[in-house]
Amino acid sequence: MMTFIFGLFFAIVAVLSIALYRTLSHVKLRELKRRARGGDEIAALLYRSASYGLSVRLVLGTIIIISAYISFVLLESAIGAWLALPTLLAIALLGAFFVEAGGGSNKVSLWLTKKISPALAWLLERLHPLFDRIVRFVRHFFPLRLHSGLYEKSDLAELLNQQKSQSDNRIPAGEIDLLTHALNFGDLTVNDALVPKRVVKAISAEESIGPVLMGELHDSGHSRFPVYERRKDNLVGILYLHDLVASKQTGKVSDVMRSKLMYVHEDFTLYQTLQAFIKTKQHLFVVVNGFEEYVGIITIEDVLERVIGKLIIDEFDQYDDLRAVASAAAKKDHQKHAKQHAPAEEPTDATAEVVQ
Repeated sequence: MMTFIFGLFFAIVAVLSIALYRTLSHVKLRELKRRARGGDEIAALLYRSASYGLSVRLVLGTIIIISAYISFVLLESAIGAWLALPTLLAIALLGAFFVEAGGGSNKVSLWLTKKISPALAWLLERLHPLFDRIVRFVRHFFPLRLHSGLYEKSDLAELLNQQKSQSDNRIPAGEIDLLTHALNFGDLTVNDALVPKRVVKAISAEESIGPVLMGELHDSGHSRFPVYERRKDNLVGILYLHDLVASKQTGKVSDVMRSKLMYVHEDFTLYQTLQAFIKTKQHLFVVVNGFEEYVGIITIEDVLERVIGKLIIDEFDQYDDLRAVASAAAKKDHQKHAKQHAPAEEPTDATAEVVQ
């Protein structure tokens, strides 16, 4: 009779060890650590064991195997092999039903954590050096490489979007959007973010400084202005509005402008351009194409807007999309030009008779 009781006891130990093994295998260490720091006693006890990583799973796996084996041997000697196997199977099914039914998993985990975690942690403190050596030996000769399942940036972007819909998500949606835009940042070029030449407010170097110019520049919504001589494609400097305000002098724009111009190709990536902004400590670059023609300008705000996915209200903020404005203006000019140069309609037969 005692043999049968001990057989049942070790079978129950095996089932409870399986439940604890599942709990420790699925728990996230960072989440446990966060809750433990917040004063959660259960999380603190569970973290004490889970922090040993693979060692705790090896210990529990060993306990499960030994308990199951001892249980089978004792039950076999008590009731025979033909009844021992069904008995063990019945205990396993009852244990699984109890663990999974009606939130039993949480209750069993909490109960086991309170009762077993201190003893398990004490055991791990002594066995961890041995298991750690075993793990290192196995990984040295049989390296295990698990793929994350992420192959491209689009996979990571999809994962971030899924995170938004998680019921227990604690990452603000704005931060997820920021991460998503940052992922796509490396694929963009200067041509995707520049301010087209058509809508750039440029100032002549010979323009006189005075209240009229100050008011005009202020009303434009710009804070930096390319300066040209004779024709607008011939840029010679940059005029900063705050420099103009601080100068408190009369004269010409050429007296206040900054003559140092920096150029960037329209095919450069935004990442390269951002590094150039940081290195040169400039705020505005003149953009040129493959023929070294001036096609627009780009500011550090234009680059950062592509990173965060939001407009920075600083300059050129009178329109939401200046590229769209430039495209619409170009289309309008093209239609006007086509209308002016359209061939005259041929006179009809009736009209021809009248003319004759």
